[in-house]
Amino acid sequence: MTRLGHLMRKEFLELRQDPKLFGIVIIAPILQLTMLGYAATTDVKDVPMVVVDQDRSVESRELISRFDASANFVVVASATSIAEVNDYLDEGRAWVALDIPADYGERIRRGEQAVVQVVADGSDANSTNVALGYAGSLVAGYAREVGAEHGRGLAAPLVGVDVRVWFNPRLESRDFMIPGILALLLLVVTTNLSSMAIVREKELGTLEQLNVTPLARWELITGKLLPYALLGMVDVLLVVSLAILWFEVPLRGSFLLLLAMCAVYLLSTLGLGLFVSTISATQQQAMITSSFFFLLPMVFLSGFIFPIENMPAPIQPVTYLIPLRYFLVILRGIFLKGVGLETIWPEALALLAWGSTVLLLATLRSSKRLA
Repeated sequence: MTRLGHLMRKEFLELRQDPKLFGIVIIAPILQLTMLGYAATTDVKDVPMVVVDQDRSVESRELISRFDASANFVVVASATSIAEVNDYLDEGRAWVALDIPADYGERIRRGEQAVVQVVADGSDANSTNVALGYAGSLVAGYAREVGAEHGRGLAAPLVGVDVRVWFNPRLESRDFMIPGILALLLLVVTTNLSSMAIVREKELGTLEQLNVTPLARWELITGKLLPYALLGMVDVLLVVSLAILWFEVPLRGSFLLLLAMCAVYLLSTLGLGLFVSTISATQQQAMITSSFFFLLPMVFLSGFIFPIENMPAPIQPVTYLIPLRYFLVILRGIFLKGVGLETIWPEALALLAWGSTVLLLATLRSSKRLA
């Protein structure tokens, strides 16, 4: 028992002497639980809605005010026709559109049923189902009140709902999840592999041999990252083929654009992995650092599992620092909506800027000199 006690004391002393490992074991779980505990929510609230009010009557404004006053919806814009709704849903500025016909108020006053149309972005099947449920309940409650005012009692409601779902009419959850899984696989595989690139050389002692070669720093980095980039593109081809041919996820956009965006994304993941390798002393430390401090927060805060719009306001700005957030928008836009670069260019530019920045930081931190 004495020998065991001394051995345990030795391990604790080594742990205390490694501040990076201490931070990973103690500080990281506290920070992640604090942040992710608020971000991890399946509630759907403040759903952005665009309104097409073709009637502009007292009755139509009252219905719109019901949606706007609800805790579940936020009216973010007004459109003049249903054709304008497409841009809002394509760009993600709205999840739901409410279309009120031109004769809505007149039919209500005559005691006839008026039907409003609710158009939803079905690319996120789970959130869309919940939002449509909220919309149906709100309209049903409003219809009962209007019916009571007109003495309709339990007769057919004065206000009906015609639901239309765009981009994913069957609300298949796999159509939403599988493009996200592609992004997640690329993140995990390429970041972990590249994070051990420089560290492996240190542990094996081969970094000292590279020091005496005429290789420039950029040549060393390029030579380290290009093999993983090629492996990443092979993974892209395999996963996309499986998604389309086996899972039957529709690819409505350009395949070449998809490959180009994947290449931009790999710039971010490989650069992140290289940066982790420059701040880690061992392969184990690199693996733990990339997993705890980068990969896990990115999964929870990117919108892959929980909608960003439902996260607390102080946490939402943090998500702009996560490249996975932008790539998910790009992937789901190309797969489900068939959009082109003219729509996703802000996300593509942000992804390119993120990758270039982290790769520059990693390059500046890396050196051919032994640490």
